[in-house]
Amino acid sequence: MGNLLYIIALVLVILWLIGFLGFPNQVGGIIHILLVLAVIAVILRLIRGNA
Repeated sequence: MGNLLYIIALVLVILWLIGFLGFPNQVGGIIHILLVLAVIAVILRLIRGNA
């Protein structure tokens, strides 16, 4: 379960880069929201000490 968060975060970062560099006006906003959610998930995991 723990590694799943990191995999999801990595996928979202890759999607963010694709959206930011390839389609900045179409999907950039949605990808930015997903990126923020991924960062929050990683921070919560680090705070809990399961890293």
